[in-house]
Amino acid sequence: MKTYRIHFIRNGITTGNLEGRYIGHTDEVLAPEGVNQIKNMDETMIYPYCDVVFSSPLKRCLQTAHIIYPDKEPIVINELIECNFGEFENKTADELNGSEDFLNWIKGGKDACPPHGESSEEFGKRVVKAFNNIVEGLIKTGTTDAVIVAHGGVIMTILSVFGFPEQDMTAWRAPGGCGYTMIVTPQIWSALKKGEVTAEIPQEKPGNDSEDDENFDGNDDVSWNVLNLN
Repeated sequence: MKTYRIHFIRNGITTGNLEGRYIGHTDEVLAPEGVNQIKNMDETMIYPYCDVVFSSPLKRCLQTAHIIYPDKEPIVINELIECNFGEFENKTADELNGSEDFLNWIKGGKDACPPHGESSEEFGKRVVKAFNNIVEGLIKTGTTDAVIVAHGGVIMTILSVFGFPEQDMTAWRAPGGCGYTMIVTPQIWSALKKGEVTAEIPQEKPGNDSEDDENFDGNDDVSWNVLNLN
């Protein structure tokens, strides 16, 4: 039975991330710390093999993809872009403190939406449709190993909808340059639209102390703590 391995990798950190800003559609490059972080993990740990790399169109994702997979030209999927934070873009929570629109937004709800931004429902529908199309394309072409380099919110949304074990979005949080591997079996995908999340990315090189995949619980403290990342 053919299976398909889809590897999700979050973009490296940007200056806006370090400053605690809402960076959605803002097209930042990686911070120097983010570049060094990705390069260090690429040298000291193992990223998975892939036949194809898909990426958000934003620079921070494309830059991350080129560092890890320099021999693969990413296929840009515009729908994998991070949520549009509208008037909250590039601002911190402290800067928005006291704004009624901001307070209403952080209360949550599928219709909650930053002014001139994207609601949680709109964002979720866009990302879910994009991932479904990617999986269908992989199965149709028989491409068994793919990487998706995307933003934290995109990855958390996809895994909260399609991932097994089923967990809330926050359980799928990953540091920059890290992520998860999902195994998709066509029969199960056709019936349930689910894939099994089996491992964290990147993996420690053989010989290092690490948790076995069978102990994976979706918690980024299991093995990523060795990286000392935010």
